[in-house]
Amino acid sequence: MSSSKNQGNQGGDVTRNASRDAGLLGKAGHVAVERGIAEFRSGRPVIISHGDMAVLALPVDGMTEARLASFRRLCAPAEPHLVVTQRRAQALGLPATGPIGLALAGEDAGAIAALAADARVERSLKVVGAGPVAAAAIELAKRAQRLPALLVADAAKVPSCDPPLLSITADDIMRFRRAAIESLAVAAEAEVPLNGGVPARFVIFRDAIGGSSVAVIVGSPDLHEPVPLRLHSACLTGDVFGSRRCDCGDQLRLALRRLEDQGGGVILYLEQEGRGLGLTNKMRAYQLQDAGLDTIDANSALGFDDDERDYGVAVRMLQILGVKRVKLLTNNPAKLDGLTQAGIEVSGRIPLHGPVNSDNRRYLTAKATRAGHKLDHLLVSLEPAETSEAPLAGDRTP
Repeated sequence: MSSSKNQGNQGGDVTRNASRDAGLLGKAGHVAVERGIAEFRSGRPVIISHGDMAVLALPVDGMTEARLASFRRLCAPAEPHLVVTQRRAQALGLPATGPIGLALAGEDAGAIAALAADARVERSLKVVGAGPVAAAAIELAKRAQRLPALLVADAAKVPSCDPPLLSITADDIMRFRRAAIESLAVAAEAEVPLNGGVPARFVIFRDAIGGSSVAVIVGSPDLHEPVPLRLHSACLTGDVFGSRRCDCGDQLRLALRRLEDQGGGVILYLEQEGRGLGLTNKMRAYQLQDAGLDTIDANSALGFDDDERDYGVAVRMLQILGVKRVKLLTNNPAKLDGLTQAGIEVSGRIPLHGPVNSDNRRYLTAKATRAGHKLDHLLVSLEPAETSEAPLAGDRTP
């Protein structure tokens, strides 16, 4: 009896100790956000709370008619509303200084998706309060690389579900980005010789939610001197398939040659496809560009900022590598500012001017005239009328 009783006590002690073991299980709020990202990627709703208020939020991205009908039944008798970002509201011609809500009246999934992302919406719109958790819901959708548009309803009368709905606090969501960066660690590394006999070492970093960014150490850079550095956002279309719509692949190959010429350096290959939108949303932006918008307005029409990239990951990678001073290979002054503000000394900038063609000229012109990229070789070749047309403001959704 005594042995059995002791075993029972030991089991209870193990359970209690495990529940306190943040080293194994992680902090509860951080884990909840990680699971929330997985729920959004799977098209399931989560409860987001702030103080005494809680809402049920479901991403519009990937929503089917069946999921929409189930969500409405879950929220009944209330009708959910659509939450969109300030950028999307302005693209719809609505004044906004933050996220807004749009009233719905039984629209199907296609009509709701059009409200969230179409270039033009020809219908009257009724604005309702977005609520205090709107910014957190949008942030969670972005972390899941979904469109920043969600169906939201009061969670007070939502019945219990099996499996139960996940609940997350808005504060935990807003703190998550920094925590994910701090979780970054080296997962693996190996020597990978490149074409032309260029020696390189690939160092793979992984964060708490499985993201993998790569440091490519070319040659043998002297870490006591400013290290030539290229921050390169992953671009499947340009880097791998040679897309003519951008200059990404050209810049990557040019950066490799420059690093080889300088005796070595580092390329940080970051998981930031489409300036942080993700590959799916990048293709959606391309569709809007084909419809007449430029790259800046296309991002806004989808509800994103001009540039969604966060260079905190790059800074953490440099810190782990022991790099404190860099010479940046870039045309984008924002990268210099981002590294400098994070405590990395930037001693200079090396331009990377790739070839201009008929397919990427409009994209590069928008980056130069609207995003401040240093592409003087492009601008001097433009006629005045061509430069003035670059923003395509007339094509902005009314």
